[in-house]
Amino acid sequence: MLDSPAMSRNLVIVESPAKARTIERYLGPDFRVLASYGHVRDLPEHPAKGEMGVDVEHDFAPEYEIVPDRARQVQAIEKAARTASSIYLATDLDREGEAIAWHVAEAARLPADRTLRVTFSEITEPAIREAFSKPRGIDHHLVDAQQARRIVDRLVGYTISPILWRKVRSGLSAGRVQSVAVRLVVEREREIRAFVADEYWTIEVLLRTVAGETFLADLVRVDGAKPTISDAATAGALTEELARTRPIVTATAVRPSTRNPAPPFTTSTLQQEASRKLGFSPKRTMSVAQRLYEGVEVDGEQTGLITYMRTDSVALSAQALREAQAVIAERFGPDYAMAKGRHYKTRSRNAQEAHEAIRPTSFGREPERVAAALKSDEARLYRLIWQRAIASQMAPKRIETTTVDLADGRFGLRASATRTVFDGFSRVYTEGRDDGEDEREASLPPLREGDATEVAATESGAADVRPAQHFTEPPPRFTEASLIKALEEAGIGRPSTYAATISTIVDRGYVSVRERRLRPEPVGFIVTDLLVEHFGEFVNVDFTARMESDLDAVASGRRRWVPVVRDFYGPLARTAEAKKKELRPADIGLSPADAGLEGDFLCSEGHPMVVRAGRFGEYLACSNYPEHKESRPLPQATGAAGGPDGGAEGKQPDGVGESCPECGAADGGTLVARRGRFGPFVGCDRYPACRYIRKDGPPPPAKLPFDVPCPRCTEGILVARRARRAGSVFHGCSRYPTCRYTTSRTPMGALHDTDGAAVAVSDDPSSGICLACGAPVAIPAGPVAPLTRLAGGEPDPAALDRPRRPARGAATTRRTGGRAAPTGRRKAAGTTRGGAAGTTGGHGARGGSRGAGRRDRGPAGDTGDAGGDADEAGPRQ
Repeated sequence: MLDSPAMSRNLVIVESPAKARTIERYLGPDFRVLASYGHVRDLPEHPAKGEMGVDVEHDFAPEYEIVPDRARQVQAIEKAARTASSIYLATDLDREGEAIAWHVAEAARLPADRTLRVTFSEITEPAIREAFSKPRGIDHHLVDAQQARRIVDRLVGYTISPILWRKVRSGLSAGRVQSVAVRLVVEREREIRAFVADEYWTIEVLLRTVAGETFLADLVRVDGAKPTISDAATAGALTEELARTRPIVTATAVRPSTRNPAPPFTTSTLQQEASRKLGFSPKRTMSVAQRLYEGVEVDGEQTGLITYMRTDSVALSAQALREAQAVIAERFGPDYAMAKGRHYKTRSRNAQEAHEAIRPTSFGREPERVAAALKSDEARLYRLIWQRAIASQMAPKRIETTTVDLADGRFGLRASATRTVFDGFSRVYTEGRDDGEDEREASLPPLREGDATEVAATESGAADVRPAQHFTEPPPRFTEASLIKALEEAGIGRPSTYAATISTIVDRGYVSVRERRLRPEPVGFIVTDLLVEHFGEFVNVDFTARMESDLDAVASGRRRWVPVVRDFYGPLARTAEAKKKELRPADIGLSPADAGLEGDFLCSEGHPMVVRAGRFGEYLACSNYPEHKESRPLPQATGAAGGPDGGAEGKQPDGVGESCPECGAADGGTLVARRGRFGPFVGCDRYPACRYIRKDGPPPPAKLPFDVPCPRCTEGILVARRARRAGSVFHGCSRYPTCRYTTSRTPMGALHDTDGAAVAVSDDPSSGICLACGAPVAIPAGPVAPLTRLAGGEPDPAALDRPRRPARGAATTRRTGGRAAPTGRRKAAGTTRGGAAGTTGGHGARGGSRGAGRRDRGPAGDTGDAGGDADEAGPRQ
């Protein structure tokens, strides 16, 4: 295929420009490589009111649009494809990459007879050439699986989220995976708060041998049973008895054992270990890994440094195993190498991809060799990946554990120590741990059965017996790494979704990260309680895991996607319709204790108060609502989200508790902390009867020392103002709101001689600009008297333009039978291929559309991987 005659250059489509540059160099001048910049089509970001972008009445036919900022890429691909002899879709090798390939083919109307699909797990010249020698067609089963995930997530977000808006507060969202992740964090927090610690004691004794050597031994038996020491009195009595003992060695044992290395990284374990050892968030990890995969310049060549980083496989290719053993033997010696390499089996529940694990594309490309060509984050992550992969193929670590049992009367003691006989893989790498201490090595003096010992003395002469008080501990809060591990073990989500899920629940305020631990916010409790009580069937671990299994069945061709979606959506729609009528805002609230508040909170009529989520944050409300509508600002929290001012816990804003300056003397108004549209503020507690607000913040800007006319209306003058949100200074018309003219430029007092408009300082400090016509104005040396008229150049209105946001929306097409017609919004004509159940036919004639989580890449190839949960935010209001 590579050497076939061509009518013109072959065309290759990849996702990112960085990847395009690397691949084009490998393929040579007969190939032109273009980047799609991720997904080119998606479900509509802003569907019409009451719509979801999915036609639930017609087999869930998805309506999609060309992503506005991808229209140019689609046009370029379509134009280049017209004269290309062959078109290769070389997007990533997972389900999402397959969906991107299909979307590109449909959006750019690529001819089916000349369009081929190639995949590779590493961007190296041998891998690229091998992939292009074995092209295939688009795998529509994988496309269907990704489409089903996208549609299901859209249905969840757009069905449940509006209920949260109406019943809790606007702007909230629910999602198939995100809501389960928040539920795990909330339930763990409740376990911690409900946990009652039990006291227990341990006792260590420092013993001395006849030769004078000392070692520590633990009390392990009292009267032949494991001791239960639950209070200080019991511990003290045992301590006194132990001080008088002379333990005799009753048994010694030396047990050799081996430790094997952890397998090479999968997506999940890479994110976990990068969090533990490098402090990277999952999103940061994937962004850096994307750059390493797509290629960086090393030794003057653009080179992909790691294999594909979205995988749940722990396998390594035969070629990689051979290379690893060669590098190990050369760098560390033959004792550290293994003759046949080590093979691992994937243990991840519902593992789906038959790819390799994440590894260096060449083990000979050692971290030290490439460090100079990499940025700091890239070098650190590459070192971690190289070390983990090379260690996985090294000889086991051999250790030796010595155990000594001693006894005297009713007491049994044990001393143990572990030492490394051969360091093996640990010379390079040891896996990190989320909680607990790493194993420590120690040694014991030579002891034999029958040897006598005595209790050593402290510096003060007392027997060295060491009782220690302990308390049982609650389960630890999740870290980002341990939450990903929990999701993976439960079979929830996929390699491409973990980072997006964690980012989503943090960015939307359900969970916060403090001291690297995930803590639920009050709104996280409120939303989770509502969803568990009323939509519990859809936001539990088992249901979400079953959905992942169903999607796997679609990917393998064992199930069709439409029945899977229908089985899911029918019960969801019926439940949502019932809850719209059944749920009342009064039924939704959080106990103050769950919000981290201490004490009892009663309204003025003595009713318990609950925490509710309002438009501007959480607040206290009477539980007897709507009969009693009293509410209060949320006081400072002690265990959840902090105070309403977002500051340190226990710190109240200035003025809180003082008498209201307007109505305090007459009506007893008191200043309280509140949160409004523009953030926290201090106001009267008698609002709305009294609307006093304490005015704090930066002082007003200094008044201009001259009066210059407004360039727009010419009737007012320009005055200095301070922006309410940002605090920055700008200048506007004194006739506001009749005239709304504003400028960020500072008037200098002079006027343009042509139109008499104010002159302001321009970006070039040596010249000015007319605020009416944009003409450049020369500024003379020295001070300029107010209202001096200065000569200017030609009018240039464009110089006054402010940067504009890109317009929403773009020209779209309606896909029907492979033809395109211009329309404002396009709707898929159908979703099945060859039959109502969704059978597969040729992609050129396929009706319907296949949405997929948007994976947009920036100019450097960074991935903002939305995974399958891109629509869990729900529709915008």
